[in-house]
Amino acid sequence: MTHDPDDIAARHARYADSAIRTILDGTRSIALVGASANPARPSWIVMKYLLDRGYAVTPVNPGLAGQDLLGRRVACSLREVEGPIDMVEVFRNAAAAGAVVDEALALDPLPKVIWMQLGVRDDAAAARAEARGVTVIMNRCPKIEYGRLSGEIGWTGVNSRILTSRKPVLAKGGVQKLTIADRRSPRS
Repeated sequence: MTHDPDDIAARHARYADSAIRTILDGTRSIALVGASANPARPSWIVMKYLLDRGYAVTPVNPGLAGQDLLGRRVACSLREVEGPIDMVEVFRNAAAAGAVVDEALALDPLPKVIWMQLGVRDDAAAARAEARGVTVIMNRCPKIEYGRLSGEIGWTGVNSRILTSRKPVLAKGGVQKLTIADRRSPRS
């Protein structure tokens, strides 16, 4: 099955909130390729955020393999991640994305989702993954999407396009935190 590149570009220009929500709701295990041990790097910040939201995140970075990062053992490659992977998050540049996608497509079982970070897009790699039945998201950040869909991101003054009269609740440690599930069900 071949995919028209223009069709891929059009399909990945925008994503429905319901599609992003379904992915984030159905994901439990994430392999974060390009994880950094530097707390100032976006990959470290995103990994911490996703761990705090209950995702099982395995950092993947050959330069840090065998070390612990945020309490999780760093894998050298996707092949070394234990257990099935729901989502492969690509925190590498666009030139490296194709190789990461090909490595993910060699896994058994296949991941359900390949998610390329902000600024990362590879239409040819996306076509290869979609031809194998894998959902692809490009040029998006799961942390931003989670925060936007949960309403959390609105607390920082960002327009999330979600209106609510619900009072923010402080989580453990005095940090405000909502989940995507909180957005679906009315508070009692």
